[in-house]
Amino acid sequence: MSALGKVVRSGVGRRRVQTLVIGLATMMAVAVCVLGGSLLVVSGAPFDDAFARQHGAHLSVQFDAGRVSAGQLSKSAGAEGVSAAAGPFRTATVTPRSDGAGPGWPMTVVGREDPGRDVDEVALLDGRWPARSGEIVLSAGSPLIPTTGMRITFPDLSGGPTLTVVGVARSVTQTADAWVVPSQMPALTAPGNGGYQMLYRFTDAGTAAQITAGGEAVTRSLPPGTAVGEQSWLTVKKTAEQDTALYVPFLLAFGTLGLVMSVLIVGNVVASAVGTGTRRIGILKAVGFTPAQVVRAHVGQALIPATAGTVLGVLAGHLLAVPVLAEAGEVYGTSSLAVAPWVDLAVITGVLGLVAATAWASAWRAGRLRTVDALAVGRTASAGRGRWAARLAGRLPLPQPVALGLVRPFARPARALAMGTAILFGAVAVTFTVGMVASLGQVMKAKAHDAADVVVPAPLPDFGPQGPGHERQPEADPAAVAAAVEAAAGTGKYYSAATVRATVSGLTGTVDVIAFTGEASWGGYTMVSGRWIDKPGEAVVPTPFLTATGTRIGDTVTLNGMAEPVTVRIVGEVLDPRNDGMQVFTDASTLTPAHPDLTETSHHIAVTSGTDVTAYADALNKDLTPLGATARAGGLDAGGDMVGTLNALSATLTLMLVAVAALGVLNSVLLDTRERVREIGVHKALGMTPRQTVAMVLTSVAVTGLVAGTLGVPLGMALHGRVLPAMGDSVGLRLPDSVIAVYHGTELLPLTFGGLLIATLGALLPAGWAARTRTATALRTE
Repeated sequence: MSALGKVVRSGVGRRRVQTLVIGLATMMAVAVCVLGGSLLVVSGAPFDDAFARQHGAHLSVQFDAGRVSAGQLSKSAGAEGVSAAAGPFRTATVTPRSDGAGPGWPMTVVGREDPGRDVDEVALLDGRWPARSGEIVLSAGSPLIPTTGMRITFPDLSGGPTLTVVGVARSVTQTADAWVVPSQMPALTAPGNGGYQMLYRFTDAGTAAQITAGGEAVTRSLPPGTAVGEQSWLTVKKTAEQDTALYVPFLLAFGTLGLVMSVLIVGNVVASAVGTGTRRIGILKAVGFTPAQVVRAHVGQALIPATAGTVLGVLAGHLLAVPVLAEAGEVYGTSSLAVAPWVDLAVITGVLGLVAATAWASAWRAGRLRTVDALAVGRTASAGRGRWAARLAGRLPLPQPVALGLVRPFARPARALAMGTAILFGAVAVTFTVGMVASLGQVMKAKAHDAADVVVPAPLPDFGPQGPGHERQPEADPAAVAAAVEAAAGTGKYYSAATVRATVSGLTGTVDVIAFTGEASWGGYTMVSGRWIDKPGEAVVPTPFLTATGTRIGDTVTLNGMAEPVTVRIVGEVLDPRNDGMQVFTDASTLTPAHPDLTETSHHIAVTSGTDVTAYADALNKDLTPLGATARAGGLDAGGDMVGTLNALSATLTLMLVAVAALGVLNSVLLDTRERVREIGVHKALGMTPRQTVAMVLTSVAVTGLVAGTLGVPLGMALHGRVLPAMGDSVGLRLPDSVIAVYHGTELLPLTFGGLLIATLGALLPAGWAARTRTATALRTE
């Protein structure tokens, strides 16, 4: 081994604490960067691959068949900017019943001769394409569970046609719930209903503005009002990516904290090594080491633990990515996603390059030191530093050990600043995580609407055939349940919510229409903008519904798939991430003409003051059991896998940052204590006890910890205020102030003391070492 290698190895072995600090800091930064970079790269990969493979439609437009002809629509394929088009295809919204089971949900059926090729090539997952009337292919995401060979009927249509499922398919841009041959469409279209569908690909379709321009171009030559709905591929893409995109702003914040902390700690450790090893540097130069070799020795001592930390960080990043990426590709039939090798390479190169550059800059002073000056310099700090602070502390009515500790940061201001910065970032991470957990709790509360004390859940919906011998259980009569609730002693506020499935023109799949009987505004529905419904014909909807339909507050939408179309006016925007935000909340009387039989009904009760909730639920169940219903105490389940994953990631990454910050304090205090070992011996000789020694060392970091914690709280709050809205935007949700403003006065004071706690944890070991050091040993140390 070369002389330089021996020096590097000796330095790494001698400075075990510094080695651990650099390794852990690097591991933290690498793990978060690998995870964040991977999510950023692969979040859209499954959709993009499927879209390219299936020549997905950039825009699908639904037209009113009563206002435009097929010939007119065919001419729109030649509009400016259109590179390819498919259609017109006849469409109908129908409500099926599968193999004699209960009522199904409405779905959009399209008549197509074949799966297509140039635009929206429908991918067959099982079976074959329909070849004749009486056959149907279901989408993998259709309301019915798709099973080849099952028979579905349409009892609401004339003649009650029955079709056999011959295949299961998927359209990457979700252009239909089912497909049949065109000759089948007349039997599936009620008189006066039905429409046409056109699918377009544009020359330029990368932005929402380009899609809008393309839509205007294809409808310019058509009669006004013929287009009744449309869906952009960008909307579908955003929905497909939102599960992984949610993590990106969150990980970007932690990644930035980790990288900055790594730079600070590496720079501080190397600078401290240079400061405390000045005499050693002089000896190395005296025996023939060049300035460049001295600098390289210090850089090597930083790179060895950084390399080990990088390896561990890559492994940790891959492990953390498993729960996030496990299901990302299943929707489009893509094999399980993994971290791209080039992401690993980029992160490894970037982080090690950053460590090397930081270490080189901090070690540059070692190369410039003159040999004679380095040999002549001792280990003790300049006696003149901090004298004014010592005089001031001497006038304060404080115990002498406390006074000595309080003035220590002023004797080493650069080291105190570096230590305080590490504590600051730890306090920022803790504050940010506390706020994020509280905000996610508010989102889950809005999702569950769990303000009720007692809930009578709705019966489970029918999802299709249940197997041989299965008999569907009779549903409780909602009116009878409501009467029992109203008659129960202790009932305060009360409302019921019935769920109906409907479709919206231009969108495939169903939306959940929640119809309320009674005043439901107290039930935990968090408004983002606008107001709650107060009369029939009004509705509130989540942000994703507004985005998907291109509507805003004040606009009207028409709900199809019931006995007759229902038009509602949007009066408010509500926070609700269920069903991807595709929901409509309205009054039950709005649906009475189109859907008088509301059976999937839940009942929500707030008991009067002083009523025991458990006793109330038990008493109510005596009346509900004969009706086939059951009440339970508490609101609806507010759990969520994604929230659990985010909270677990937050806790893990925050603990890592706090550990790195505490180790940074440990490194600084250990260096400071070793430098002062002779001074500590003098204090012990004059009568300082071990407890007083511990108090002196801990007090030396107290001011730094308090200041860093005080600054870290507002910075963490500011970070939370930037990251949470970005996370909401990534999943198409606008977050109200109640979700953002989650910090309260009672929480801020403990968070402020978080910096002091981190500083104390880091200083405990050096304080114990100083207290155990024998007086004679300390006095002999030079």
